[in-house]
Amino acid sequence: QSSGKSSVLESLVGRDILPRGTGIVTRRPLILQLVHVDPEDRKKTSEENGTEGEEWGKFLHTKNKIFTDFDEIRQEIEAETERISGNNKGISDEPIHLKIFSPNVVNLTLVDLPGITKVPVGDQPKDIEIQIRELIFKFISNPNSIILAVTAANTDMATSEALKVAREVDPDGRRTLAVVTKLDLMDAGTDAMDVLMGRVIPVKLGIIGVVNRSQLDINHKKLVADAIRDEHAFLQKKYPSLANRNGTKYLAKTLNRLLMHHIRDCLPELKTRINVLAAQYQSLLNSYGEPVDDQSATLLQLITKFAAEYCRTIEGTAKYIETAELCGGARICYIFHETFGRTLESVDPLGGLTTIDVLTAIRNATGPRPALFVPEVSFELLVKRQVKRLEEPSLRCVELVHEEMQRIIQHCSNYSTQELLRFPKLHDAIVEVVTSLLRKRLPVTNEMVHNLVAIELAYINTKHPDFADACGLMNNNIEEQRRNRMRDLPAAVPRDKLLKGPGGPPLAPTDPSAPDSEVAKAAAGVPVGEQGEGGTGNWRGMLKKGEESAAGQPPFPSSPLKSHAVNLLDVPVPVSRKLTAREQRDCEVIERLIKSYFLIVRKNIQDSVPKAVMHFLVNHVKDCLQSELVGQLYKSALLNDLLTESEDMAQRRSEAADMLRALQKASQVIAEIRETHMW
Repeated sequence: QSSGKSSVLESLVGRDILPRGTGIVTRRPLILQLVHVDPEDRKKTSEENGTEGEEWGKFLHTKNKIFTDFDEIRQEIEAETERISGNNKGISDEPIHLKIFSPNVVNLTLVDLPGITKVPVGDQPKDIEIQIRELIFKFISNPNSIILAVTAANTDMATSEALKVAREVDPDGRRTLAVVTKLDLMDAGTDAMDVLMGRVIPVKLGIIGVVNRSQLDINHKKLVADAIRDEHAFLQKKYPSLANRNGTKYLAKTLNRLLMHHIRDCLPELKTRINVLAAQYQSLLNSYGEPVDDQSATLLQLITKFAAEYCRTIEGTAKYIETAELCGGARICYIFHETFGRTLESVDPLGGLTTIDVLTAIRNATGPRPALFVPEVSFELLVKRQVKRLEEPSLRCVELVHEEMQRIIQHCSNYSTQELLRFPKLHDAIVEVVTSLLRKRLPVTNEMVHNLVAIELAYINTKHPDFADACGLMNNNIEEQRRNRMRDLPAAVPRDKLLKGPGGPPLAPTDPSAPDSEVAKAAAGVPVGEQGEGGTGNWRGMLKKGEESAAGQPPFPSSPLKSHAVNLLDVPVPVSRKLTAREQRDCEVIERLIKSYFLIVRKNIQDSVPKAVMHFLVNHVKDCLQSELVGQLYKSALLNDLLTESEDMAQRRSEAADMLRALQKASQVIAEIRETHMW
């Protein structure tokens, strides 16, 4: 603290610009950019800014305001410091940015930092020393910065806090330059020769001594130029052998030289970074597209591009192929052959059809007369009922393909037609037109698929070659099975076993509830327990239920001529018995025929539904998409509205273009640095 840091910077600028005084004056970092201007540039800039004078300054926080009075600059720094840090010695790490344009400076960026204090004063917090240290480290830790360690000559160099802090971040001393101030304030009989020669503490980049203005000189408004002249005279008189390697002018040249060497070392990396950034911004600018000149051509081009990309996504030739999931044509193929195919295969030909349903259908089809042969009507009735079940999965297949066609719109918008993002209204309009086209085709396709199933229901073709083969094979099998059953039946079956009811005690031979016909059927070879154990859908279960319900009623009289008449409706239902051999055979025949015919129809549906969907939905949309888009959107009345850019797009394009120009200029400057004169 108070070693003369601000005075050194002022000497480099050559003007009074920094607040000065006793105690802690610098309370915010001041980033000071010195910009060297040639006389020609100065005239041009003066005319543009409407200012007179060869030197001027600009603050970042005051935007484009030009300061030609350097007293104003100092007052602005003081006011800006107090605005953030208060007016009682508090500090802040928010920097003030100041640019000084002058023909008397070298190109440098300097940062004036608060000095380290040990004891809090004013309203400073107790940890003020730690705060200031953290603030200083924030700036000097940057490997691209050069550290000016300012130490007063009238203190011991070994106690220099500045050098100590610099050593912490720069142990090799590659970017530390020591500045010794107050050479004129040393005790009589002492000098700084040993310090300046580097005998006390060596510093790699060198030690430069300077003489600044005293507080009295500042109060008397002594000019910096006069102070520099007096400094030169003092050095010549006191340190003649070192005069040409010390002083403010030598310090400015040294800093400029260090800067140029540093830049030269960093050039390759800088050039690479600038080229990479320029490429990124060029790509960004390309993605924003050029401003629209010919609206008609642009609209037509975008529509055509979208339509082509949509069709390519279906065909699988899109530029951006999705790797995370199936998309477009591949997904449609998956829906046809995996989803739809598997769903159809999982449909059981006899699902929902029990033996009792089959027998009931046969009996209903015969009417009042017992039939000699299995009636065909029953087969047709049942097979239609089963084929009808194929309609729902087929319509679901259409729905899935329609959903995928809808998803392709989003895929195309995201990946291939970046330009569409520029025009949100056009994007929305295209999505609306394609969605509308898909919506229009959906009922047509559904109708066709519905008709495919209706066609199968309309005519049951029992002469189908596959069906005829299945019938012949099945008849042989049934005959063979019947012969096997007859052969396997035991030669003599005990009468009591034959007459034993499935759910109760043996029936007496004279019991009218076990008619002779039942015994005869049992002897004829109908296997006992042909169906599964009792359940709602089989004959044995029905028989059990019938017997259980009959058990609760009084037994039938042995003859209707006894004491009271019999109500025939109270007799147990006639079906409560075993299936006869013939009924068993008829049911088997019908079930096998249904299964055989159902498989033929399922095969047809599995083949024809995807074809219908492709023709009526997918291919139709592919063929009509472009003409539909052009017809709906390519209208002069809609041009302006559809090609309205999103609000921030024009601004982002302008910013990207400015950045690209700046990077190109930076690239040129770097190219010229190699020829720059080095001090």
